[in-house]
Amino acid sequence: MADSLDSLDSRSAGRQLQVETHGLDVIGNAERKGTPRTLFWPWFGANVSILGLSYGAFALGFGISFWQALAAGVIGIVFSFLLCGFIAVAGKRGSAPTMVLSRAAYGVRGNRLPSVISWMLTVGWETVLTALATMATATVFGRLGWGGGTETKVVALILVGALIVVGGVMGFDLIMRLQTVITVVTAVLTVVYIALVADHIHWHTVSSVPAGSAQEFIGALVFMMTGFGLGWVNAAADYSRYLPRSSSSRGVIGWTTFGASVAPLLLLVFGLLLAGSSEDLSQAIAIDPIGALTTILPTWFLVPFAVVAVLGLVGGAVLDIYSSGLALLSAGLRVPRYLAALVDGVLMMAGSVYIVFFTDNFLGQFIGFLTTLGVPVAAWCGIMLADLAMRRRDYDEGDLFRPGGRYGDVPLQPLLLTLAATALGWGLVTNSAASWLEWQGYLLGPFGLGGKTGAWAYANLGVLLALALGFLGTLALGRGRVRAQERQDPSPAASQEVVGA
Repeated sequence: MADSLDSLDSRSAGRQLQVETHGLDVIGNAERKGTPRTLFWPWFGANVSILGLSYGAFALGFGISFWQALAAGVIGIVFSFLLCGFIAVAGKRGSAPTMVLSRAAYGVRGNRLPSVISWMLTVGWETVLTALATMATATVFGRLGWGGGTETKVVALILVGALIVVGGVMGFDLIMRLQTVITVVTAVLTVVYIALVADHIHWHTVSSVPAGSAQEFIGALVFMMTGFGLGWVNAAADYSRYLPRSSSSRGVIGWTTFGASVAPLLLLVFGLLLAGSSEDLSQAIAIDPIGALTTILPTWFLVPFAVVAVLGLVGGAVLDIYSSGLALLSAGLRVPRYLAALVDGVLMMAGSVYIVFFTDNFLGQFIGFLTTLGVPVAAWCGIMLADLAMRRRDYDEGDLFRPGGRYGDVPLQPLLLTLAATALGWGLVTNSAASWLEWQGYLLGPFGLGGKTGAWAYANLGVLLALALGFLGTLALGRGRVRAQERQDPSPAASQEVVGA
């Protein structure tokens, strides 16, 4: 528990909670405190959700064996969160939100393109998590005979949504405290859940699941990447920005990666064992990822399960709504941060209503959402990582907010590279379960990969291609631009008039 007390962080412990006033501005020296170790708590709390168990069924759904799914999960989870760790280094080097630091690569107003994409991704994630928490609550109440119908879903949606919106509006201090509580409570109850359902695992059934093709393995690997780390890269520096700039870069990378990865890895293993033991359970998870897990629980643990499920999902959604508000500001909306979070909360509630009350194919729509936005986010991630790797100095605070500064206004090279990587990426991904995405995969035929029904159709190579093109293209084309930027003298501090540029 000593570490959990440390996680409250000296910025907020012993101080009355209040609405965070920081928006896109750079965090001042007096407020940069703590150590990289404190990053463990928000990242662990955001990823300890029971939803991690459902990823076992998602992975096996690609038609691969237990060992293939385990390898895809381990590689996809660790590698994708390692990308988050690298981008988190930008936070302590620039003390600004992720999508403000991205202006160094994209220009001050050119960065509005990736900011809009980032905003869409985070709003989408918080909507999905809110809907799942609502459906899980209704399922538990239904099993207990306390309702579970429309009225239960409405009340659950309002309560869950209110908790998430309050966390996003209040900001950093409340989030750090909330994540510590969520981490401890959720971790303990998750262990109890695993102990209670362990007898539903049948290794002989799991081990007999046939192996899939290399293409199916790659498809599962990409899904794991987009479902975990690539869903967070665009927010990875939002919490490390409060650390002193003298903080260890290795520590930032290590604690971010470890904190984010450890729970999903453990949950994935158990989820694979459960889903591999029962085809019925695996199919039920595709419809109701959290609620299906209650069907193998004793009745007396249903209420604690609802608590652990809702808290875990709320932990991720709170981080998402906080970062989505920052992304919306970076996209050009000129309002205080807490109002941006409130706007996102309204959209989140509207989207959750659609998922909870009007859709009956969660998994297909979910994979389509992750893959479609995963392509441009992967391109942005590659560009951001390459730009960060080439820099030898900290970011210039003032010029991050000046269209006429060293980072430029709308530089064409990163924007064209993003568009090209996205166009190529979308041409190499498919998702037949979402009718609104039938236009994708248009390059699978011309590239000799068997078309939209061939062996490579569901490998989703486009995500990996976009990441590689963004990274390698920036290394090849952007070095001179970065060197020219770093030869300039430091600029004056940013003024209030240009902070929202």
